[in-house]
Amino acid sequence: MFTGHPKGLFRLFFIEMWERLGFYTIVNILLLYATDTERGGLGWPKDLGNEVYGIYLAFVYFTPYLGGLIADRFLGYRKSVLIGGLVFSSGFFLLGTGQAWTFPVGLALLCIGNGFFKPNISAMVGNLYQKGDPKRDAGFNIFYMGINIGAFAASFLVAYTRNQWAWEAAFIAAGIGLLLSCVILLWSWKVLDRADRTPGTNPEDTPFGEIMGRILGPALLFGVAGWAFAAFVLPSSVTKLVKATDIGFLIGSIPILLFFVDLSKRASDEEKPGLRALLPVYLAGGTFFMVLHLNGSAMTTWADEDTARHLGQPDPVVLVADAFPVFAGSAYPGYYKNAAADTPRPHKSTLLPIASDPQAKMFGQKRMDEANLAELRGKLPADVAIEVVPASGASDEQASWKKFSVEVFPKVTVEEGTDAHGLPVTTVKVDGGAAATQRVAFVRTAEGGARFPTYLVTPAAFDKLYAGDAPQLEPGKYLRTANPELYQSWNAFFVVALTPLVMIFFARLLKRGVDFSTARKIFVGMVMTALAALFMAVAGFVSGNGAMKVSGLWLAGFYGIATLAELCLSPMALSLVTKLSPKRFVGLTMGGWFFATAVGNKFSGFLGVLQGALAPATFFLVIAGAVALVALYILSVLPKLDAAIKKYGA
Repeated sequence: MFTGHPKGLFRLFFIEMWERLGFYTIVNILLLYATDTERGGLGWPKDLGNEVYGIYLAFVYFTPYLGGLIADRFLGYRKSVLIGGLVFSSGFFLLGTGQAWTFPVGLALLCIGNGFFKPNISAMVGNLYQKGDPKRDAGFNIFYMGINIGAFAASFLVAYTRNQWAWEAAFIAAGIGLLLSCVILLWSWKVLDRADRTPGTNPEDTPFGEIMGRILGPALLFGVAGWAFAAFVLPSSVTKLVKATDIGFLIGSIPILLFFVDLSKRASDEEKPGLRALLPVYLAGGTFFMVLHLNGSAMTTWADEDTARHLGQPDPVVLVADAFPVFAGSAYPGYYKNAAADTPRPHKSTLLPIASDPQAKMFGQKRMDEANLAELRGKLPADVAIEVVPASGASDEQASWKKFSVEVFPKVTVEEGTDAHGLPVTTVKVDGGAAATQRVAFVRTAEGGARFPTYLVTPAAFDKLYAGDAPQLEPGKYLRTANPELYQSWNAFFVVALTPLVMIFFARLLKRGVDFSTARKIFVGMVMTALAALFMAVAGFVSGNGAMKVSGLWLAGFYGIATLAELCLSPMALSLVTKLSPKRFVGLTMGGWFFATAVGNKFSGFLGVLQGALAPATFFLVIAGAVALVALYILSVLPKLDAAIKKYGA
């Protein structure tokens, strides 16, 4: 499998591996970082965090269509990948500054960079091989391994960097990875010449002006109009759950959907069956990715809030974190919301219960103003002092305080409100461009002279945490927990582990003469997707609908079932897009696939918003029901799909 390939394959393998590591860095922690209120995150409401996650994933999967067109017609593949890598890395470095304004700008650059990078490096792999080369499929399998190695490693890189330093360190590490990707590309520039293409337009290509005038232009106008109507006309009670961006995105999708329906009507009689068969394929693909990409929204929320992640659990992820402590963080007060009564709490002296709710939020978001610091100074117990943590030249002891310290500014703004579910939200903002005057920690001196930083909480939160008779840890110590993003690595793990088994299974069916068509594989993929959601509904019942934490093995099971669905559906559907399309429409129909994926991804964010409004079991049952309806539709059109596949030899 690994021999006899063109020289450039393994260069592309490593270029893509670093890029995927960067991409999955964002999928791992975008929601966690945006909504965090205990570790220096942005402190956004969960509905806003999920909305931004959905918008990001929607556009990061749609921009490759435009990036592919630009590469084909104007830039070529190597230049497009290089531009994409540089834009991608600059987006990560902006995110790494930790400034409020750089967050949306950085995400926009990631979308643009991915648009240039993702479709064109895949095209380069195909161009390395002559038509009919038997090693071509093995080459793509090797390349796909690079994707999954990057995806798997991302969870661990993110956990390590943010545990050792801060959230922003994960973004900077991803940016460095993208720069390494660009360096490998430049080093391999001549080697990859054969994988490039001379940009230009083929006679059968749809004119760029027609694409903009009939598809993308109307979609943009409809989308902006839909968003404006929802944002400024509809009452806020309507847009609490279904956000204005959701409404705008769906309305903007109407011209694209109508175009593809009309395309199948206007085509010749010879072309119509294939184009019509693509519509259910698009529906299946969009629905599947809606569920799979819950990994960064609803499933990450489940891992963060409803999974018992403290060391000692019979859970492979927790065992890894136990063996390698760099992948385990500290359990702050929020972890105990639904923890078992016997879960060890921090020692009472480790917490400092003197804060008002806004002050506790300031401490958790690592931003406090001089006035509140002065107020807290007057409430300090005799054994606690406010210590400055120097930016440079800190002693080892002072450096150990940094994670429990807060930056002090002349003024911060505290915004209090409610999220889409009526829950209170407090966000701490610093005026743009303002610099911190100092960084301080609230340090307690224990008997015997030992000193440790305390964690600032409200008296009410303190009393609730110690209401029972739970065991307490040593002063200054915290319960260690596996990072929630580590659970996302299950998908990449299962892709590598299960791909050979799935290939062997279908090969044996073929050998026995069992007619298991590509369309039937797509149907099975949809059924497996529904089963994955049903599996989590059972987890919801077991958890008492969020009343207590449950084992991380539920997440492992979800990702295992969803990965089986992916292996049955995703490569088959993508292959059908090219095989069922007339050659002159391949670019457009591939754009339709990206569009379907983008819509599914947008719904991943919407479902993350919906998650807080429903009991966990009900939430996953709703998803399972929606997927089951799509599966039934695919079942109903199987004869037509099979006929189209046989007609075109797909």
